[in-house]
Amino acid sequence: MSIYVIRHTTPLIEKGTCYGQADIDVTEGFEEEAGIIRQYLPPDLQAIYSSPLQRCRKLADHLFPASAIRFDHDLKEINCGEWELQRWDDIPRAVIDPWMNDFVNVCIPGGESYVHVYERVTRCFNAVAATDTEAAIVTHGGVIRSILAHITHTPLKDSFAAFSLHYGCVVKIDRQGAGFQYELLSNISTGKEQHKPSYK
Repeated sequence: MSIYVIRHTTPLIEKGTCYGQADIDVTEGFEEEAGIIRQYLPPDLQAIYSSPLQRCRKLADHLFPASAIRFDHDLKEINCGEWELQRWDDIPRAVIDPWMNDFVNVCIPGGESYVHVYERVTRCFNAVAATDTEAAIVTHGGVIRSILAHITHTPLKDSFAAFSLHYGCVVKIDRQGAGFQYELLSNISTGKEQHKPSYK
């Protein structure tokens, strides 16, 4: 039983913009990035799951045109609430610093904390793993870090340093005894991302 976890391709958004569940499109390099991803996927995957946000939906539809894709809201990126589509550097420091100092437990105003994301993501992942079928999950960076933190018992606060995941990466997860092991099959950088203020 292998689960192939895939991050969406490069999103069409200005660098330095805060986004999570904002339904943004992908760049014109989509087909080239998707072609790289396809090289690492077997032809006979039995179940396909995806975030319903279009940057994942488009990739899932493109990679698995003959499959019935199960779109699951638990696979969405973190809800950035009042900060969605604001420039990181425009969010007042008095507002953002409590979250920056403890993003694991502190909620974004009107949105989620990392713990909230982790709880819904691991619930979904465990349900997929319990089916014991070859599957693919098309999703987001924060979701994949939550899965990897879960199966490796990595503290959430350390997960960004522990797991460097670029757009279009492919992670293969296999059951190993009572747990799981993972292998990063593809992880090509398309440039440095910015998911926090420039002063941090």
